[in-house]
Amino acid sequence: MQIIRELPSTPETQCVLALGNFDGVHLGHQRLLKSGLEQAAQKGVDLAVLLFEPHPLKLLFPERVIGFLTTQKEQMRLFSEIGVDRVYLVPFTKEMADTSPEGFVRDILVKLGVVHIVVGFNYSFGALGKGTAEDLQRYGQDYGFGVSVLQPQTFEGKVISSTAVRKALLNGDAVQAKKLLGRTYKLVGTVVEGEKRGHDLGYPTANLRIYEDLIIPKRGVYAVWAEIEGRLVHGMMNIGMKPTFHEEYALTVEIHFFDFSGDLYGMELAICCEEKIRDERKFNGLGELKGQLDRDALKVKQVLEGIFRNPIQAVNGH
Repeated sequence: MQIIRELPSTPETQCVLALGNFDGVHLGHQRLLKSGLEQAAQKGVDLAVLLFEPHPLKLLFPERVIGFLTTQKEQMRLFSEIGVDRVYLVPFTKEMADTSPEGFVRDILVKLGVVHIVVGFNYSFGALGKGTAEDLQRYGQDYGFGVSVLQPQTFEGKVISSTAVRKALLNGDAVQAKKLLGRTYKLVGTVVEGEKRGHDLGYPTANLRIYEDLIIPKRGVYAVWAEIEGRLVHGMMNIGMKPTFHEEYALTVEIHFFDFSGDLYGMELAICCEEKIRDERKFNGLGELKGQLDRDALKVKQVLEGIFRNPIQAVNGH
């Protein structure tokens, strides 16, 4: 898959273009991209995706916490896996933010050589998001390209959306998030040095500094796994403020891996969050905390053994 970081001045090759933010590349996004693949195959052209960097919301509302569902690296991997031929990852500027809907079509989309566009029903574009999917269909008639507008995709009667995935994660429902994403949610970051209290409790942990703007699920203990040095390793993760040790403290993400020993400092890890097993709570001393950690470890192992007993489910989760 080719990643292109600037817009061509004139059309180089024709393409079918998928438009959207594609945060999470969830099941709804996947259906849209597959629709684009079908159109591209019929027309004998490439499927392309147009994205902006930084995300438009980061430029327009810098104070807002967005809570992304994927890193850019993971997003590109998923696009490639689905079959996207090229991604236009172009700079988003205030000038571009002020572009009218027709100017967006004329000065950006037409220059990409689009012969057909696929969008979701709620797609908006142009200054203040005034352009709608219906407007895009009208501009398509004027500028010579077709437009397919996909209606909402649902799962178990609920609309699949990035907002729905975020809501599930903020509620600690990693299982529901997995259903909407079509894979396990990954919390990605770098291992940094922590307080090392886990060693004293018999549960040494890797402290993860989460990459900026990724959404962090609700505080609590989770059954997780990660691929480390080419090996799939199970573990339990705690997201919380360490209330047993601190009255006020910054949020931490710590993972204890079962059957693993080694130096992880500085390593990038993608933690796959399968299921939350309990909320965060304060304990009356180390003895009570240690007893709860023992029970947590047993529960986590049972959850992960159930998931990985089914190889197909495990592969889909990865």
